[in-house]
Amino acid sequence: MTLKTLLKQIRGFAKPFRVTDGEGFRLKDFDPGDTLDLDSEDKPRVKEALEMGIEALSKLQDRLYAQDSWAVLLIFQAMDAAGKDSTIKHVMSGVNPQGCEVTSFKAPSSEDLDHDYLWRCVKRLPTRGHIGIFNRSYYEETLVVRVHPELLEKQKIPPELVTTDIWKERHKDIRAFERYLTRNGVVIRKFFLHLSKKEQKKRFLERLENPEKNWKFSADDVRERNFRDEYMEAYEDMIRHTATEDAPWYVVPADNKWFTRLVVAAAVVSTLDALDLSYPKVSKAERKELAAARRALLAEK
Repeated sequence: MTLKTLLKQIRGFAKPFRVTDGEGFRLKDFDPGDTLDLDSEDKPRVKEALEMGIEALSKLQDRLYAQDSWAVLLIFQAMDAAGKDSTIKHVMSGVNPQGCEVTSFKAPSSEDLDHDYLWRCVKRLPTRGHIGIFNRSYYEETLVVRVHPELLEKQKIPPELVTTDIWKERHKDIRAFERYLTRNGVVIRKFFLHLSKKEQKKRFLERLENPEKNWKFSADDVRERNFRDEYMEAYEDMIRHTATEDAPWYVVPADNKWFTRLVVAAAVVSTLDALDLSYPKVSKAERKELAAARRALLAEK
């Protein structure tokens, strides 16, 4: 099957969940359990489509790396247990590790807090030809810090700069930052894995009841769950004010992991395909050098 055929078959899975203009955006308009009318009987077909997507991604990433012009930044945000880690693992399973780097951002260190909030993320931006993946990102500064304003006090910001407009200002700064990156050849795609409260409870219980999954659970997960309404409000405001044509959000249904992975794969593949990637062309002089090298090798005894 040609790459063109692969792309055509999976491209449509991501489009319904793409948000490029946040005006009027409402999180309640997106169902965490949505599967575009696919059900358990369609799983074999979905699995095949995902495998095709991973194959297409592998081919496109090879061209991205060889061309050494564009960089791609994929940002994943979600509530706990939404499946960020497993989605990244499955979708990127066919990618050459040499051209891809995953960064998981935890609580900021003392060094991080001595800098602006973008500083630690700027250090991990992908180089040209590479795919960079942020598992959480600078958007935590408009989410967890907003829900827990006491964290803002640790950032040593001059008090007169911490106004009631700080979240609006941070959204504005992030839009400007992403516009700057876009203008410098960094392609940004952002994914919010939208998990229902019911499914999150189910996954938490699985982690508690399965000894092999105990390590995934933290008591903080349940404490944060108590702030779900505040988080949903923060996520909605974040998407509403930072979704743009150049740096869109994908509000990905996360209640069914098999569908989540398909949507993310389709979005990433479509993004790379739109870059019209190609292998570098060899000049006439370089072709002569290659021909001479070939002759030399063939002449060896």
